[in-house]
Amino acid sequence: MPISLSPPVPSAPSPPAWPATEKREAGYSLHGVTLRDDYQWLEDGDDPEVQRWMQAQDQYARHEIAKFAGRPGLVQRFSELFYVDSIGAPIVAGQRLFTLKASARVERAVLYVTDGATPGAPERVLIDPNAWGSISLGSFVPSQDGRLLVYKTHPNHADESDLHVMDVATGRDLPDVIHGAKYAEPSWVPDGSGFYYEWLPTDPSIPIDERPGYTEIRYHAVGTPAESDRTVRARTGDPTTFLASTLSEDGRWHVVYVQHGWSAVDVYVQDLHGGQGFVPFLIGRPHLYQVIVANDRFYVFTNEGADRYKVMGGSTSDWSRERWTTVIPEDPVATLQSVSLYGGHLALTYLKDATSRLRTANLDGSDVREIALPGLGAVSAFTGDAEGDDVYIQYSDFLTPRQVFRYSVTGRTLNLWANIDLPIEPARFTTEQVWFPSRDGTPIPMFLVHRRDLVRDGNNPTVLYGYGGFAVPMVPNFRPSIYPFLEAGGIWAVVNLRGGGEYGEAWHQAGLGANKQNVFDDFAGAARYLAGGSDAGASGGGSERHAWTSPARLAIMGGSNGGLLVGVAMTQHPELYKAVVCQVPLLDMIRYPLFGSGRTWVPEYGTPDDPDEFKTLRAYSPYHHVQAGVRYPALFMASSDHDDRVDPMHARKFVAEVQGAVSDGLAPIYLRIEANAGHGGADGVAPAVQLQADTWGFVMQQLGVSYDAIVPAGPPASPSPRPR
Repeated sequence: MPISLSPPVPSAPSPPAWPATEKREAGYSLHGVTLRDDYQWLEDGDDPEVQRWMQAQDQYARHEIAKFAGRPGLVQRFSELFYVDSIGAPIVAGQRLFTLKASARVERAVLYVTDGATPGAPERVLIDPNAWGSISLGSFVPSQDGRLLVYKTHPNHADESDLHVMDVATGRDLPDVIHGAKYAEPSWVPDGSGFYYEWLPTDPSIPIDERPGYTEIRYHAVGTPAESDRTVRARTGDPTTFLASTLSEDGRWHVVYVQHGWSAVDVYVQDLHGGQGFVPFLIGRPHLYQVIVANDRFYVFTNEGADRYKVMGGSTSDWSRERWTTVIPEDPVATLQSVSLYGGHLALTYLKDATSRLRTANLDGSDVREIALPGLGAVSAFTGDAEGDDVYIQYSDFLTPRQVFRYSVTGRTLNLWANIDLPIEPARFTTEQVWFPSRDGTPIPMFLVHRRDLVRDGNNPTVLYGYGGFAVPMVPNFRPSIYPFLEAGGIWAVVNLRGGGEYGEAWHQAGLGANKQNVFDDFAGAARYLAGGSDAGASGGGSERHAWTSPARLAIMGGSNGGLLVGVAMTQHPELYKAVVCQVPLLDMIRYPLFGSGRTWVPEYGTPDDPDEFKTLRAYSPYHHVQAGVRYPALFMASSDHDDRVDPMHARKFVAEVQGAVSDGLAPIYLRIEANAGHGGADGVAPAVQLQADTWGFVMQQLGVSYDAIVPAGPPASPSPRPR
């Protein structure tokens, strides 16, 4: 593959070429502070003027990025990497397996069903969304016997969705259609006659920021109109909370959760056989709880008294807190991530230094055994039948495409069930984990993925990626999109920032609310470490041995909460980075609760309505820290026109603000808008190929990487998955 690296060529200052944006003097006062907001007019995405502005910005961005000489090669390479046959972990229900499969010949994954749970059972297409236009297939839940299926559809790949019910034997939809399923996670009753679900009204008169507080738990009887569904748990009226529910396998115990952000939850339990209402179980405690009920026992997955989580348990005859016993104690070095019941055993997933570990145990917590995984990677799915013996485990790491293994709980055997062949050569690359101290001395881990022949000369093009929030861990999942950059000699760096879930709730709390600046300090520390700066001595020795790159060769990337991260990085330390890729972000931290799902994030960020929390938010809000005359890095802003989670107004206002502050055209400022797309982007391979070609074309252009041609390596570009 003819790849070359060349230093960026300085050019004479020139006036900006991007479309001009009108400044309309505006502002407001809050807690005695006056804030200018000259681009507030860009908040209304339905305004014809705003739409014309969006179209002009998008056309300009695409036209300029298309000038990158290596873009056709990137399109070809991403097509080879994305148009492949693949298979996910199956969902087991009765004697049926429900499996999503992608194909090198179609744009969207297709849902298949196997009429029989034994290997070699006949398989047929159940749902093919490839002719649905801008509507995409979402999650699906079969009834316990596999006879019926409830599934979601998403217009424009947005979060808003509808529920549909299908007869699996015939593949025909029943008349049942339920609107307002944005947060719905259905739980079937054992005989398949109906299901409980979370319902959100679609009444447009309800203010968008208040809508989450209207969520209800409802019951739908199959074959009846959705309008007659009964409410079994009323709304909270608090838009900062989430309602969710689960049903025990035997259909007796209905558990409802009122989630207060990502750090506390109230739990209510209803005995459906006893004819009683919901009884408070765990109320007003600053901890997280998940309740699983089976065989007259309940198990509680919790961080109460266990920062890295543990499992408690008791008898359903007495739910009293004082009668709980410890089933699985807290591990001193690994963070318990999830608990499931399969084959009469507990299935436990852990994270140790941000890589997955799997264990099984008897229901009383005895005979804990480790399931050996192929490497230091991530388990992204764990499926099976609670009463069955087989469990399906989905695994990948930075250098290993997704694999699905079948594990026998009683036989304790792990066998490959399906995998993906991609046109890559993993042996050419390596992954290492490094540590560096943050500003306050806290050790922070980071993964580095690169070619084995890379020389640490401080001149390697590097992309630093992070998230740092909502207790979400950054684990070594496989990303085919990074491979053209790796093949070109680049480094992919993933940093495990505070605010994530890698090391338990204390790690999350250290990056939450008033502690949010820790996240940004961690990220800046990672950049300095990579450039051999003052934070580079974490492993001992001088900084030169750790000079992987330099600010002129360093780009940063993040999406959603990670988009906030790179927006802050860009405004707090513009000198550390050459380029910024900011995807579907929130950036105006003073007005964020008024848009999209913003109110639900108040427990994570804080509210501008509180004077102290306003002070914290204002201190880092990227939109409010753009300054005229500052030499900012190049910016690639990726937005979606139907993002109903993080309102696209954040991207629009920030781009306008940065463009207005820049007096020369040395660093381009692009806003690329994906049509018919939600927070997760558009549905289909073709738009993904084009988006990745634009994203990485921008990165390579800014970092001085010449991507000249493609020479496919490894397996053919259209392999078949290999079920075993």
